[in-house]
Amino acid sequence: MADALAAHAAKRDSLSQALRTARDANAGPVALAKETSNLFRDRAGGERRRLDVRGFNQVLSVKQNFVEAEGMTSYEALTSACLAQGVMPAVVPQLKTITLGGAVAGVGIESSSHRYGLVHDTMLELDVLLGDGRVVRCTADNEHSDLFFGFPNSYGTLGYALRVKAKTIPVKKYVHLSHLPFTDASTYFSELEKLLDAGNADFVDGTVFSPSRLYVTLGRFSDSAPYTSDYTYENIYYRSIAEKREDYLTTHDYLWRWDTDWFWCSKNVLAQNPLVRRIYGRSRLGSKTYTKIMRWNSRVGVTKKLERVLGLHSESVIQDVDIPMARAAEFLDFYAKEIGLWPQWVCPIGVRDERFSLYPVRRGWYVNFGFWDVKRTREAHPAGYFNRRIEDKVSALGGIKSLYSDSYFAKDDFVQRYGGPAYDALKKKYDPAGAFARLYDKCVLKA
Repeated sequence: MADALAAHAAKRDSLSQALRTARDANAGPVALAKETSNLFRDRAGGERRRLDVRGFNQVLSVKQNFVEAEGMTSYEALTSACLAQGVMPAVVPQLKTITLGGAVAGVGIESSSHRYGLVHDTMLELDVLLGDGRVVRCTADNEHSDLFFGFPNSYGTLGYALRVKAKTIPVKKYVHLSHLPFTDASTYFSELEKLLDAGNADFVDGTVFSPSRLYVTLGRFSDSAPYTSDYTYENIYYRSIAEKREDYLTTHDYLWRWDTDWFWCSKNVLAQNPLVRRIYGRSRLGSKTYTKIMRWNSRVGVTKKLERVLGLHSESVIQDVDIPMARAAEFLDFYAKEIGLWPQWVCPIGVRDERFSLYPVRRGWYVNFGFWDVKRTREAHPAGYFNRRIEDKVSALGGIKSLYSDSYFAKDDFVQRYGGPAYDALKKKYDPAGAFARLYDKCVLKA
């Protein structure tokens, strides 16, 4: 541990000095040089001083109650180190390529969020590199507590996370799954809330295949299992939800149950075809491969060209939105009528801390709806037509959406929903020279 911390300190000091040197040379705005990204919004080009943070990818310490790791550590590496010590990060986002710093600066969620909240709810300490080269340590009760509570959902517009200390929880070897079927939204969310209030499941999420085919999945740690299923190659996890009433997975495989098929989005790269799946091979099935293919397609435009030939108009609808439990059925009804892309992921969140100023939610149960696909129509619509309708509905229901994908808010509306005066105060205090873009510019204008 001492060697890892010493190496981290040396890297931190070197990066800090590089940023100071660039600032003194008036080298322009700052951006990261890194190999992965889980943002699904285009970004404008332009000259930026690139900070190479790729080396900040090491797990520094694993304890019974917490893990310390560098900001670019992938959850695949983080979880592997934790499981070897009999623990897991309290919330492990669904894809192996998501980084710890990215999940804190954005919004990370998974099926333990009913108990532990979002990823940023699990953080204990945060070291942030500021635009002037300083590194400040933030906790919930020190002199930088405002940045501790303001950093989540800031997307690198206040600084970059170089080190994160976050909660861990003990694990058992297996997870026993129960898939509970429902046929209408009202009963579904009513029963979901009762299950959450009972609090006797370690993991809770759901899958909606249609308005009349809804499932809640409960996961409970187990010391033993009569069998374990394998969804890392020939079998596909999301299909098993409607086919089985119970299942067993190793804890490792449970945490990555969605990664193999990127939930169900692997169909877009033909990876659910049995023959094509064998051509991919086990090692290439997963979010790493699919992300590369989809980004290549975005650059080259193969799908767009095919759609033009077929006379189709398309819009990417890639969103995660959090809706108060009391309005969840209403949102699902809207979604079924206006969007209708299936399946859809459902994940409950237990909100216990209202102090995160850029992701303001109230105490109580929220339901995250995740949907990631392309809406294709014969008729043409203005740019962002369906995404704007989703934003309007989420706002009307008192919800909030994540900013990792396309957003279309008017500026005044955005400012009101994502920090307002609190963000201005943070920007003035921690990035007065404007080394980083503002949140609206980065997430809506894509500057």
